[in-house]
Amino acid sequence: MERQRRGLTSGVIWKELVLFSIPLLLGNLFQLLYNTVDSIVVGNFVGHQALAAVGASTPLINMLIGFFMGVATGAGVIISRYYGGNKTEELQKTVHTFVAFTLIFGIFMMIFGLVMTPTFLRWMGTPDDVFDMAVVYLQIYFLGIMPTMMYNTGAGILQAVGDSRRPLIFLTCASVLNIILDLVFVINFNMGVAGVAWATLIAQAVSCMLVCLTLIHSREVYRVQIRKIRLHKDMLIQVIRLGIPSGLQQMIVSFSNVLVMSYVNGFGSTAVAGFSSANKFDNFLGLPVQSFMLAITTFVGQNMGARKMDRVRKGIRTCLVIGLITVVAIGIPAFLFSDVCIRMFSQEAEVIRYGSRMMRTLVPFYCLLNVAQVLSGAVRGSGNTTVPMLVNVLNFCVVRQVFLSAFMALFNTIEVVFWSYPVTWALSAIIMTLYIVRQPWMKESYQGE
Repeated sequence: MERQRRGLTSGVIWKELVLFSIPLLLGNLFQLLYNTVDSIVVGNFVGHQALAAVGASTPLINMLIGFFMGVATGAGVIISRYYGGNKTEELQKTVHTFVAFTLIFGIFMMIFGLVMTPTFLRWMGTPDDVFDMAVVYLQIYFLGIMPTMMYNTGAGILQAVGDSRRPLIFLTCASVLNIILDLVFVINFNMGVAGVAWATLIAQAVSCMLVCLTLIHSREVYRVQIRKIRLHKDMLIQVIRLGIPSGLQQMIVSFSNVLVMSYVNGFGSTAVAGFSSANKFDNFLGLPVQSFMLAITTFVGQNMGARKMDRVRKGIRTCLVIGLITVVAIGIPAFLFSDVCIRMFSQEAEVIRYGSRMMRTLVPFYCLLNVAQVLSGAVRGSGNTTVPMLVNVLNFCVVRQVFLSAFMALFNTIEVVFWSYPVTWALSAIIMTLYIVRQPWMKESYQGE
């Protein structure tokens, strides 16, 4: 507990980053397990159409909740700065404003998602043989969007003050429950995609309850008091100012992924199933990068709040090295055994062929994704969320869509979709490196080496 009280502003940098990142990594792993276990269960016990239905729903889910997750990033930066600077009153106002915003936005998202699901799936060109199942899965998911958002809010507050352990515990409990309910609802009750959707909703409600009870009964300065939950105008403006760029980035990038899925849909349900299976593993293999990005955001935020700029510079370099070592270590076996990985989701030869081809295209370039994401996280932690938004939107949306439009017209093969990812990762890494090296608080560091 002593490490949590002092946050990330002291101690050996690499050790603090690793200790903070491991629970984040495992927590993100369990969060991914929700949708992944859904895919494994329906892919093996229902069929490739059900697997494609769950996979086709994922980009749409990410797009519709992307804005909120971006705003949550902005709130986390503010909370970490106030926590590092020991500004208790401002911290309390930010926490309660964030919770109030989540409640309001969650109600809106639930209604919007329930009503608009069929329209969005038709617009994406979802194959006819999976359309009805995708509608069922998505509508049940959005029925439970509030507990999902409230969990992420609570976990974001805890992580911003340096506590990544308890969110991990809550997610572990919920993920185990999700696996059990998936198997019971699909195998015993024969509920199909509706069964895995209800299992996810129940599990997410449990994780939400655990994190909310923790914050309400906490004695720390970041505790939540129900009577204080309201929107403070000054804090809401700060949260929106920092959060909207990240929110727009998340939403636009997710929208771009919806467009990518529309290209994949044109190759049929087996291609969708293979792409979705590979995408699940892509998410898993990208977890260390995402965790180090979140860690460096909190690290930079707290240390800038404590005015420890030299520690900020050293932390960024350390995080890049740790991330590189990690992605190389996990990338080699993933590349060599990609077909084995896809067999977890489906035994159908065509599904395995599509999925393994995608994995072998993407895996060698995770080192570039590591650079792009860690540097983006560092810049966000400094309070500048606009530049990472512009860079990521430019590359992951504009450049990716131009690439797809141009090369699909020439070749019309699914490999063009696969290559659109590493190409844009590389551009993002180059631009973020040039930007951060030119920052005044980074120049000093590099000139002295």
